[in-house]
Amino acid sequence: MRFRTKLLITSVAIVIIPLILLLGTYLALGQYLIHKQQTQKYTSVVDYGMVTDPGGTFASMTDELVNEIALNMLTNPFILEDKSFLEYLDSQIASRYSYIVVIKGHDVYYVANRDRAKEVINELPEYGNSIEGIYYTTSKNLVRQIDFRFSDGSRGSLYFISGIRTAFSASILIYMCVAVIFILLITSLMLTMWIGRSFFRPIGELNAAMQQVKDGNFDYILPTDIKEKSEIGALFRNYEDMRLRLKESAEEKIEREKQNKELISNISHDLKTPITAIKGYSQGLLEGVADSPEKQMKYIKIINSKANDMNNLINELTLYSSIDNNRIPYNFAKLNVAEYFGDCIEEIGADLESKSIKLNYSNLCAPDTMIVADPEQIKRVVNNIVSNSVKYLGRDDGSGQIDIRILDEVDSVRVELEDNGKGIAQKDIPNIFDRFYRTDSSRNSKQGGSGIGLSIVKKIIEDHGGYIWATSHESEGTCMHFVLRKYIEFADGAETVTVDK
Repeated sequence: MRFRTKLLITSVAIVIIPLILLLGTYLALGQYLIHKQQTQKYTSVVDYGMVTDPGGTFASMTDELVNEIALNMLTNPFILEDKSFLEYLDSQIASRYSYIVVIKGHDVYYVANRDRAKEVINELPEYGNSIEGIYYTTSKNLVRQIDFRFSDGSRGSLYFISGIRTAFSASILIYMCVAVIFILLITSLMLTMWIGRSFFRPIGELNAAMQQVKDGNFDYILPTDIKEKSEIGALFRNYEDMRLRLKESAEEKIEREKQNKELISNISHDLKTPITAIKGYSQGLLEGVADSPEKQMKYIKIINSKANDMNNLINELTLYSSIDNNRIPYNFAKLNVAEYFGDCIEEIGADLESKSIKLNYSNLCAPDTMIVADPEQIKRVVNNIVSNSVKYLGRDDGSGQIDIRILDEVDSVRVELEDNGKGIAQKDIPNIFDRFYRTDSSRNSKQGGSGIGLSIVKKIIEDHGGYIWATSHESEGTCMHFVLRKYIEFADGAETVTVDK
């Protein structure tokens, strides 16, 4: 339930509940007072007018009866000696805890219940001593007197007597005042508890959860149901979203720090190997170990090769930094598949030939097949995959082989680069494109590598709108597949687009 709705309910309830409780209290007090005065044996009806205002109600009631008696006496002057009429009058006022007594001379002429009237009979004034209106007797009963004459000339008096004690009527005001205070306290307590349970308790839970987040505990889940459709529920859902994002951010930070440490360790190792070789061979040149031109040239070539390895590693790190900041500059252009990959294969073939690795190339696409790609970055992809294949080929007997195939797939071009190396374990295949992941944990100096080459390859292919995957069988070889979309002629005819990633 929304908090605004709860406030509206509270505003209405703070008025309605006390009124209902006050009404119930008033009715209960009336019953209690009637029971206290032991008048319930004369009538089962509760007249709340007599309870709260006995004087006014009694006066109004007797005025009506006096007028009725006066009208009847016009037709029958001696109507008050008719006991059936007196019984009628008694029945009219019985529900209001009242009754009549008729005195003839000094004797009781009519009374419905002598035991009920015995207390007040001796307090009634005699004929001719009547007091105008209503008066109290010594026993605090309300009395109204009418003097008349019987048909035989005897003096008579009719008394209307109320059995309600005015002291009890006054006490109802005290009881009601106490009840009002008690009811307001109960209502306030109930509504405060309700609001507290739906607002203050969740706020306390949220505060405790925020403290957990402050202390670095991102696994603390709020115990309250966050599916509640209210402001509190929305607040809890926002907290949960924030917690998950902070947790993800913290985990990414930890993972990034771990990767950076691993990168530094990898780079330190990979730089140390060529630097050690350069120092060793340069020291040999300085000390005259290479004492022939042929040997000196060999040393110089080795130094140059190691320097190139260091340069490639530094370039790879520079590109990794660009990927990490999502700022690789792409220069997209229309490329003819046959011409572009033909040039790439020509460059790669010369290098592989020097390493005694056989290269097989086939292009099954139509001669006019075009793609839109960055030529430099796609060449980097091919070179990285081939370099990786060479690194893990593991064939020192000259039987190493790399096959490169270009396949037509209707609206895309698939490139396959397959080697006959030692292959990759099935458990490692899903992870080879992750940063810093290396299947060779021994990191011998021959294989080395920073562990970021294939992650760079994946990033470049995905930025071209393509995708890449690998298939492999241990001791048989590995095949890398990547797909690039074909060029489709549009009305603008743009050939080159520069995109900063």
